[in-house]
Amino acid sequence: MSLPPGFLDELKSRASLSQVVGRKVSWDQRKSNTSKGDMWASCPFHQEKSASFHVDDRKGFYYCFGCHAKGDLFSFVRETENVGFMEAVEILAREAGMQMPARDPKAQEKADRRTLLVDVMEQAVSFFRLQLKTGPATEARDYLVRRGLSDDALTRWEIGFAPNGWQGLWDHLKSKGIEDDLILAAGLAKTSTQGKKPYDTFRNRIMFPIRDARGRAIAFGGRAMDPNDNAKYLNSPETELFDKGRSLYNQGSAREASGNQPLIVAEGYMDVIALGEAGFKATVAPLGTAVTEDQLHLLWRMHDEPIIALDGDKAGLRAAMRVIDLALPLLQAGKALRFCLMPEGMDPDDLIRDQGAGAMQTRLNESLPLVQLLWRRETEGKNFDSPERKATLDRSLREAIRKIQDPSLRRHYGDEINRLRRTLFDGARQANRRFRPRGARFQPPSQPMVETKSSALAAANAAFDEQLKEAVILATLVTHAKLVPEFLSELEWLETLVPEHDAVRRALVSTEGAPLSEIEGICGKPALEKLFQPRHVRISPGVQTDAPTDVAQMTVVEELAKLAARRGARAEIEDAMRDIEGLVDEGLTWRLRQASEGLSDAGKQGREDKAEYDLGPNGARLRRDEKTDFDALIDRIDYSKGGRRG
Repeated sequence: MSLPPGFLDELKSRASLSQVVGRKVSWDQRKSNTSKGDMWASCPFHQEKSASFHVDDRKGFYYCFGCHAKGDLFSFVRETENVGFMEAVEILAREAGMQMPARDPKAQEKADRRTLLVDVMEQAVSFFRLQLKTGPATEARDYLVRRGLSDDALTRWEIGFAPNGWQGLWDHLKSKGIEDDLILAAGLAKTSTQGKKPYDTFRNRIMFPIRDARGRAIAFGGRAMDPNDNAKYLNSPETELFDKGRSLYNQGSAREASGNQPLIVAEGYMDVIALGEAGFKATVAPLGTAVTEDQLHLLWRMHDEPIIALDGDKAGLRAAMRVIDLALPLLQAGKALRFCLMPEGMDPDDLIRDQGAGAMQTRLNESLPLVQLLWRRETEGKNFDSPERKATLDRSLREAIRKIQDPSLRRHYGDEINRLRRTLFDGARQANRRFRPRGARFQPPSQPMVETKSSALAAANAAFDEQLKEAVILATLVTHAKLVPEFLSELEWLETLVPEHDAVRRALVSTEGAPLSEIEGICGKPALEKLFQPRHVRISPGVQTDAPTDVAQMTVVEELAKLAARRGARAEIEDAMRDIEGLVDEGLTWRLRQASEGLSDAGKQGREDKAEYDLGPNGARLRRDEKTDFDALIDRIDYSKGGRRG
């Protein structure tokens, strides 16, 4: 529909932005200057305590310095009421006392029909509420009392009852003069296949009205009183008013409350009601289906970090895992999810009735970020006692993280997964240590376990040497970016010693083989300059731009193997030193000596006799004790084709 020239300007002149916004926020009187139309409040679009939401009434614009939401009169109504542009214009025009221009006849007819359907739904709400007070609803009332609902709660949530007859609601609506097609179109009745008059959709059920963001009744949910009923819960069919994948139970009320409370996503009607009655007003539920993409966007428009609170059973956990896969491609900075896990066998309603609102608040405070639940899904109940199983874990996590579209967020997820992975495998190594009796005193061995000229100097030299190896690996892959996908797993778990190396590593992982300009755009030019600064890096064969692919490949493989050998030896020493708290035996002494020798020998390149070395590919000199680790990687190269075996 097109509006006549000047209509929107006149509407803006009549409607005050501060008045419209003022219905959703409480102004900060200390910061606001009413006479100048300079108003401040806590933002209605995200949870905060400070007044960072600014309204300039004279210019007709708002802006939040926290979440950067901005717009004018129409965009504010659209965002807060979850309506389209024309509906926002209609709302404002009605409040300003302006007559909307005549619509296109077909559009007007459609709008009029929706208005009639809403009226039919409201009459059905009244009918069901009256039926709850009748004799046939005694069992339903008793059930609601057992669930802890008072009369006031029944009124607040407009809970009703559908009688057991086949045409109770149909006959009532017909007595009001409502046409057959409207009752059927509203989803309140179904046509009979036997030529008889239509029958009610809901029979012998406790009824929960479903309203849209504007508070209009658009559907019902019904809870069966007959335990043998095929469907315990039944929702209205999809209609001109109701799209269950784009609607949420209690959406309107939760939107208003979500400015001051976390937004909770529960599983069903009774959970929402129980949470609401316990003080958690910002609670919604999907309508008989798993959370959909449209519902996720609705949730994020209400709150930046909704909390998914699902039942503490296998079905609830499966639902949470499905939400993970749905949400990963949609995540972005400032839009996240958390998960509140209920005790096993309980839902939020059970927890509140059994332990009170405080127990629910504790669970909400302990809610997990999405990345933690993703890690739990991929690792819980699994054993990673072999390289193959560890590689499988790496692959599944990498595939999950790649679904994230935001490069920065994807890098942060990779960092957190990397941290969790180290914790898991370090913990496993600690658990596998040999038992030592407590209380045994440490006796120094007859020979020194680690031979060093100066421990501080040795540590500094070792760190510098590892930095050079990191630099050669990263510089080679920057120069030959097409090799990055082949070494992606190694890059993701590579621990770097300096921030510039880590910045380049992240850029390589996120771009996965992009040109140098794109890598530089992410990590910055200074990081690349520092990476290529050491002469040892610049003269490395694999770093040369004209180096053959197999030479660059071998440079990366060789340096990764050497780096792994050095860090592995150092980790073994650290593990063994921690074991000294128990009794030192010959096995421990042997471990320390072997690890120390391996670490020391790794730094003696060029000083030992050539007989102690084997020549690796590209003329690389490897100690024999390094060659084992090197061979494990070298087997992945297919020299006949100049590529990797996989």
